[in-house]
Amino acid sequence: MPSDTSQPSFVLVRPQMGENIGAAARAMWNFGLDRMRIVAPRDGWPNSKAVAMSSGAGRLLDEAQLFDDLGGALGDRTYVFATTARQRGLTKPVYSPERAMQIAAEKVAAGEKVAVLFGPERAGLENEDIAKANAIISVPVNPEYASLNLGQCVLLTAYEWMRQTGDVVHEATDLGKGDWATGIEVEKLVEHYEDRLEEAGFFYPPEKAEGMKVNLRNLWSRMRMTRADVQMLHGIMRQMVRWKDRG
Repeated sequence: MPSDTSQPSFVLVRPQMGENIGAAARAMWNFGLDRMRIVAPRDGWPNSKAVAMSSGAGRLLDEAQLFDDLGGALGDRTYVFATTARQRGLTKPVYSPERAMQIAAEKVAAGEKVAVLFGPERAGLENEDIAKANAIISVPVNPEYASLNLGQCVLLTAYEWMRQTGDVVHEATDLGKGDWATGIEVEKLVEHYEDRLEEAGFFYPPEKAEGMKVNLRNLWSRMRMTRADVQMLHGIMRQMVRWKDRG
């Protein structure tokens, strides 16, 4: 499991609803984070509604550390980010979630102890809280509706942490049990269609035939096919020819 020195601690400052603490736990666990600290939760701790909402991330809540004040929660931290969607008038570096988690990953790798602060649901962190942070994470949201749910903000930040530290596959194709068709298999398919279409008089008039064949080959090249696709297309053409011959 991840340790306290291999990831940042996510600190929920004065959270107001157990359900949102549970949602934050789910979001953290989705992306491999399990170091939660909770500062002065409004409805006390432990909280049955948080456990119910955590949906399988209950161990994270069992291990969450409880603090009476933010100073205590940050006592062993060496670098602190504070999340906010609003300008605060404080002179601090302001990072996007992506850049902040890049920096967090670098600092954790160097042995530092990093924390990320998340404020209460109603109004977010107060300036007094943010003053304790080294930097601000500013989430780019609609300026006319800058309110993020606690769980959403945690999810967004945790996702960026995973992007910086995990093996994220940005694009993939699930082939199931199949394989991609080889060049020779595609070429045989092209020849099969060209031969049958030639017999059917498709390439007409003759002076345009070569251009039509080039366009057809270009069409095939845009359709990346599996071996099963090639076999099916061969079968379609064979069946069409049989159907014509029966007629």
